[in-house]
Amino acid sequence: MIEIDGTQLQVRGSLVKIARVDGEKFRFADNPDAIVDSLRESKHRVDIFTFIQKVSETSPKYSYPMEWDNLAVLPISTFDHWWNRQIGTKTRNMARQVEKKGAVIREVPFSDSLVRGIWEIYNETPIRGGRKFPHFGKDLETVYREEATYIDQSTFIGAFVDDKLIGFIKLIYSVEGSQAGLLNIVSLIEHRDKAPTNALIARAVQICAERNIPFLVYSNFAYGKRNRDSLSDFKERNAFQRVNLPRYYVPLTPVGHMALRLGVHKKISERIPERMVIKLRQVRKICYGRLFQLAPEKS
Repeated sequence: MIEIDGTQLQVRGSLVKIARVDGEKFRFADNPDAIVDSLRESKHRVDIFTFIQKVSETSPKYSYPMEWDNLAVLPISTFDHWWNRQIGTKTRNMARQVEKKGAVIREVPFSDSLVRGIWEIYNETPIRGGRKFPHFGKDLETVYREEATYIDQSTFIGAFVDDKLIGFIKLIYSVEGSQAGLLNIVSLIEHRDKAPTNALIARAVQICAERNIPFLVYSNFAYGKRNRDSLSDFKERNAFQRVNLPRYYVPLTPVGHMALRLGVHKKISERIPERMVIKLRQVRKICYGRLFQLAPEKS
């Protein structure tokens, strides 16, 4: 992590170092020209600076090299409009399962007990969605440090059975209130019959409507060359839409210029044929299922 002109940037990569705004789905490069100039003069090596525009700004504004990215975005007017007009009967019934099965949804202050509950959820299973779950195996101190970020811009929403946390959302607001983002949304597979994730999203929509926040972002709608999967279907059932946004890649060094020309600024999964990616995912899912003897997840 480095700070340039008051903006926190994440720098990743070994051969090609790529910087982006930390929390770029709710923090933005309001003055990218100044950041680019400062990066060029900085002692920190950065080969490429990448950034996206706000959800409300879908037309390209800058002359830097650009590719199209996407986000899953829910336009919000009122909670009643979302509940009655934007989602279907099945999704509404799923959101009601929590109450019917004895669980409750409530906002939760950040605390040691909340972090312990999150830690227990993270360590329920090493595999989620057919992939290694990145939070599995983290200790309490690490989870506390990660969840403590952006506290002044955050609301934690928890699903509880008695006093046990069975699912949570970390909802983060942009500074100017133009959009909010779901940084985390994870529930215990053990309690999936209660559909806590659906109820958590409903409460997040309600909070955004009360705060007059017009857009709720649930990460990407599609990843790489994968246009549809069970997660994008789940987002669509909850009225999230795919919004294409300009993503800019600004080369700052000869390595950065070469990386852009060769296309190696992208992940490997974005550079190989989709048919091969699908087969590799299937093999990975089978291997993980056998290795960890996992029961299939249900959304």
